[in-house]
Amino acid sequence: MNLFEVVKTGINTREAAQVYGIDVNHYGMALCPFHNDRHPSLYVSDDHYHCFACGEHGDVIDLTAKLFDLRLYDAARKLASDFHLVLDKPLPESIRQKLKHKTKAQQLRENEQLCFSVLNQYRRLLLDWERQYAPQAPEDVLDERFVEACHRLPWAEYQLDILLQGDSYERGEVVSELTANGYICKLQTRLREERYHE
Repeated sequence: MNLFEVVKTGINTREAAQVYGIDVNHYGMALCPFHNDRHPSLYVSDDHYHCFACGEHGDVIDLTAKLFDLRLYDAARKLASDFHLVLDKPLPESIRQKLKHKTKAQQLRENEQLCFSVLNQYRRLLLDWERQYAPQAPEDVLDERFVEACHRLPWAEYQLDILLQGDSYERGEVVSELTANGYICKLQTRLREERYHE
């Protein structure tokens, strides 16, 4: 068996797509990483993929080649390496360096997960502050944490809703907004400090 046969028989397209950051639902549909897809139009089965919007199609090797901008042979070698298929010789160093880079889909997914995690922690903190520091009488001076909770809680919940239910374009916009100027990292640091002071 040659390299292509080993890869095609040893790895299914759906599994490779998921490993490389494409979120395939239980119907086999996903957002196409090859164009700005707002609704799942990429069908991924065990032996092939096809996008009903942009027409991109192929097998597991074609998918990997397209995702990582590789030649077919290099894509087959990457698959064999990533899925631990036994081959004659290891990948050349130049290809290994190129393959360490994450795809845009993988990077976006990681950023989405980071934003969701930090925003959810922030939301929980705001809910605690809203309960804990609420004024007991109308004449009480408002605690700054209660005021922040009242102002920022709707915003945090809105951002979380988009990350949970928005299409890829909307989620991408939220992630770009939150990662711009290091906002999400600053918020993450602040949350750590709040936990430390509790």
